[in-house]
Amino acid sequence: MSPSLKRWLLWLILLLAAPALAEGGTDDQGDKDSDLPPWAIDKITPVVDTVSGWVNDVSRNIDSYFGSDDYLKVENHSYLRLSEELVLRQHRSDENDLGIRYKLQLPTTQERLKLIIESDPEEGLGTLEQQAAQDFRTGRFDGAKGAVIGLEGKGANDKTMGWENRLSGGIKLHLPVDPYVRFTNERLWQLGNSPWTLEVDNRLSWFNSKGYSARTLWDLGRPLNDKRFLRFVTQFQWQEDYDRLEFYQRAEYNQLLGRRSAMRYSAVLLGEGAHNPQIDDYYLEALYRRNIHHGFLYVDVAPSLHFPREVNFDPSWEIKLRLEIYFRGDIVRR
Repeated sequence: MSPSLKRWLLWLILLLAAPALAEGGTDDQGDKDSDLPPWAIDKITPVVDTVSGWVNDVSRNIDSYFGSDDYLKVENHSYLRLSEELVLRQHRSDENDLGIRYKLQLPTTQERLKLIIESDPEEGLGTLEQQAAQDFRTGRFDGAKGAVIGLEGKGANDKTMGWENRLSGGIKLHLPVDPYVRFTNERLWQLGNSPWTLEVDNRLSWFNSKGYSARTLWDLGRPLNDKRFLRFVTQFQWQEDYDRLEFYQRAEYNQLLGRRSAMRYSAVLLGEGAHNPQIDDYYLEALYRRNIHHGFLYVDVAPSLHFPREVNFDPSWEIKLRLEIYFRGDIVRR
């Protein structure tokens, strides 16, 4: 991308975020659900309604073929998300990325067997360091490295009452055909009478093109009050094609600034090795997220300070800017 286009995108995102940054924590006081001018709202609303309606219709039509007659009555959380991300780095080249993520949910397909169509299986996102580079918003990893279609069987247990187990299998949507099998189990505990909760998410999978992989994720957190939340995320991962144990630790302080904006402050550590573990990178990050229009248009601003091993842990700054638009059926019914 040319420097002039990067500057244009940077100024566009900052201008969109400016009203929210100026507003600070006072947006609970107003009735407005948008930071856009009226002419922009008039242009974007019909487009979003049309595409969101298409996403909703496609998922429900597929659901009606494979599922039951209740396909029009149940909630359907299928979505399509488009994102434009600009990463500005010290001592390294800048990056610009257009991302597409989608998920079709078919809730009425067989009570215990569901059809899954999703854009980015976790196993295709690379090492934990590569995954963490994509994760500056959710605390979990996302990206778009290929789509999968398959069947998933769900266990009967509620994960607050016992282990919830899911077995799935299918193929990756590219040639040559890439079959996969995946087993996931999850558990959620309330730690005694305290406000702390612990969620454990384990996954074992096999892809024909990549071999076996295993990971475990532990998510410990508690609310501090109705607007502040403390969270610690620990993950270990092994993949056959990399053949090394990786680990990831994140400490988060989350704060709601109002109805449509939030801050997240994080300290992150990334490393590898079992017998002689080493730290590959650690960094501090602040993420500001703003819903700038009616629950489907978001802007993120995330500056961070990194200390990577590859440059002898010398500090270097990084700024990530992201604009996201969601197309969902529930937005059409707003």
